[in-house]
Amino acid sequence: MALKHWQLSAPVSAIVFDCDGTLSRIEGIDELAKHNGVSDEVTSLTELAMGQSGLNEHLYQTRLELVYPTKDQVHALGQQYADHQVPDVDQVIRIFHRLNKTIYIVSAGLYPAVKIFGDLLQIPSQRIFAVDIEFDPQGKFVAFDRASPLVRREGKRTIVSQLKQTHPQLIHVGDGMNDYVAHDLATRFIGYGGAFYRENIAACCDYYIKSLSLAPLLPLALTQGEYESLLPPEQLLYQQGVSAIEDGKVMLK
Repeated sequence: MALKHWQLSAPVSAIVFDCDGTLSRIEGIDELAKHNGVSDEVTSLTELAMGQSGLNEHLYQTRLELVYPTKDQVHALGQQYADHQVPDVDQVIRIFHRLNKTIYIVSAGLYPAVKIFGDLLQIPSQRIFAVDIEFDPQGKFVAFDRASPLVRREGKRTIVSQLKQTHPQLIHVGDGMNDYVAHDLATRFIGYGGAFYRENIAACCDYYIKSLSLAPLLPLALTQGEYESLLPPEQLLYQQGVSAIEDGKVMLK
């Protein structure tokens, strides 16, 4: 059977996911801002970072100082991520795990919340990269990890470069500018715009998913041989992804 032009000819060993706006339909810092009455200011900063400038330490600090989240709020955010997880993401990740692909989350989100969500997706904590946060004994925000590369524009590029030493062939999936800065390091970078469609990101990507479901990731991330090894229900989800591609719900260059 002839390969489709979007099919991989050789398998990858790892999939790197962004969290906010990719695995989950929400931006975590924006959800925290809603609770604390600073939604407009924080949302505009988030969109600036994700859609245009990328992150920087000053912007990261400004958002956190506006929100001033409590420990309880950050931990509750982990469950909010799960409550708003992207359709089919759990099935897609289970399939990748069964095919022995290593799954990573690389996020500029707050580590305690991202870890809770990652645990629910059965992703080990050592494969979760996010920004740690410090609270005082009363659970009030004190500081964030300024040394983390993930608070800077090139942060994900730094992490993905490290992961490539173990996984020379990997896929990176993300929705924002701070994801795209690492696109050339991946065997295939796949933009996801199902939760937040960003025209300028879509214009940059060779592959850009517009559907809310992550099912199209399967045909974009697996070889024909891997498809043939899938169980019947898994092949059904794969075919749903193929239909999304054929229906124009994935932008291809």
